[in-house]
Amino acid sequence: MLTTGSHRCSYVFGAMSIDGRQLFRQRSSIDGENFLAYLKELKRKFAPMLLFLDRSGPHYRDQEVRKFLMENGDSIEVIWFPRARPDLNPVEECWRQSKDIVLANRVYPSFDEMKRRISRILRTRRFKLNIVEYLC
Repeated sequence: MLTTGSHRCSYVFGAMSIDGRQLFRQRSSIDGENFLAYLKELKRKFAPMLLFLDRSGPHYRDQEVRKFLMENGDSIEVIWFPRARPDLNPVEECWRQSKDIVLANRVYPSFDEMKRRISRILRTRRFKLNIVEYLC
């Protein structure tokens, strides 16, 4: 049996501000520990902030994440997106555009090369989305 490593994954956390600032981070797993580390980076860059989150497990169910959000309620106010409404989340549009760029007629020689490409796109691309339009 041929082993290709095709089940390796890379996950990206992302946030955008109304004034166009962005923070994207790639991680090897999507869990509470990685999301908590990302939240701490967000706090350093954006606080005080109004943070819109979907109800994925690491965002909504992880006890350490919930504790951090409660302890930092003076600088981070969370609004939860309604369930099953990714169309309200502007970061979902970033994922769609990035996926189109990463996968456009590309075959990568290695998984690591694909991760580098994703990182380069998210580091250099400015997504010009009207955040207020998504949220209103």
